[in-house]
Amino acid sequence: MFSDESRFSLQSDSRRTFIWRAPGTRYHQENTIERHRYGGTGWLVWGGIILGSRTDLHVQSVTMTGHIYRDVILEQHVRLFRGAMGAEFLFMDDNARPHRANIVDECLQSEDITRMDWPAYSPDLNPIEHVWNMLGRRIAARQPPPTCLPELRRALLDEWCNIPQD
Repeated sequence: MFSDESRFSLQSDSRRTFIWRAPGTRYHQENTIERHRYGGTGWLVWGGIILGSRTDLHVQSVTMTGHIYRDVILEQHVRLFRGAMGAEFLFMDDNARPHRANIVDECLQSEDITRMDWPAYSPDLNPIEHVWNMLGRRIAARQPPPTCLPELRRALLDEWCNIPQD
């Protein structure tokens, strides 16, 4: 199983915003846009993909911690796939700090879940990054677009379920 988190917000993630302005008006109020880290308020999502299947999408408003990762992600999602697939199950998560917490390692060992070795700073190798891209494009294409956090959450869950498995 390939897994990862991604963040989605109500504001566009595009860094290219074009503003036509008169010379000398660069810092006028009407020509500036306030930016927030991660594009403002949004959701952190976690998902896992495996050939022909996927986990449910986990959506949360808070930062991922080792405790949340163990109690929610591993216990409620990953463990179920491990049980269904048996000893051949191989789990991939990146080297993010919550994934490498001692309590996470202990949980994986106690559940007999084999973790795939993963090189540091290599998100481009994880196929789920393509899924996050597709999910983001599907959210951006919705008409009307989500305008509040509950709408964004519902859109994320709906679109996750509608992404083709092929």
